[in-house]
Amino acid sequence: MLYFHMAEKVVFVTGGTGGFGSVLAHALAKKGYNVGFSYLKNEAKARDIENAWPGRAAAYRADVSDFENARAMAKFISDKWGRLDALINCAGITRDGLLVKTSIPDWQEVMDVNLKGVFNCVKACLPLLIDSGGGHIINISSYSGVKGKKGQAAYSASKAALIGLTVGASAELGQYGIKVNAVLPGYMPTGMGPAAGEAMEKAKQDSMLGALSSPEDAAGIVVSVLETSSITGQVFPVESRVM
Repeated sequence: MLYFHMAEKVVFVTGGTGGFGSVLAHALAKKGYNVGFSYLKNEAKARDIENAWPGRAAAYRADVSDFENARAMAKFISDKWGRLDALINCAGITRDGLLVKTSIPDWQEVMDVNLKGVFNCVKACLPLLIDSGGGHIINISSYSGVKGKKGQAAYSASKAALIGLTVGASAELGQYGIKVNAVLPGYMPTGMGPAAGEAMEKAKQDSMLGALSSPEDAAGIVVSVLETSSITGQVFPVESRVM
């Protein structure tokens, strides 16, 4: 059960103009939440989302790998709504390549966004979540963080570490009424997915349904977790294959 009417609840999605992030933003707004979201480069898509949900969705440009950006983002949320009920960490990048060919800057950039970025946003938004009476943190990890994937050493490592961060944070933040969980979407035909045709075909072959994962299904799981009051420290795979 929700604590109060969803129209009063505020959810913030990082990476809200990404393939899955934008699906999430629309799904949450459609459900009745006030939705804030960050973006880095795609201002046109950010405005499209805002225009689709006037008065309900609001964009903020932020580089989550920079803590000062994350802190300014938290201030934006506080100034606009005065509260935060859920933070969904969806911002992520990949720099695919064999481990032996991965450059130090590429490795570091993936870690800075996918892992440090989540730490920055949680740390910056935590006081607002506590002041709002608790709520949810949902980290979008990946199947690659559980099984690993050839050519994605940095991405897989960052997403595996994110699962550890999720479980560790859940143990610390339960005392404040904050639930921390992770959702692991499968390979989806959005964002980074279509850029790797061979990987998409391999994902279809590995699927028990012979299909890619549905971003709408994954968004539905995220919304369902937001509507719980006693689930924390869990990892929810959204896949059509055995973990």
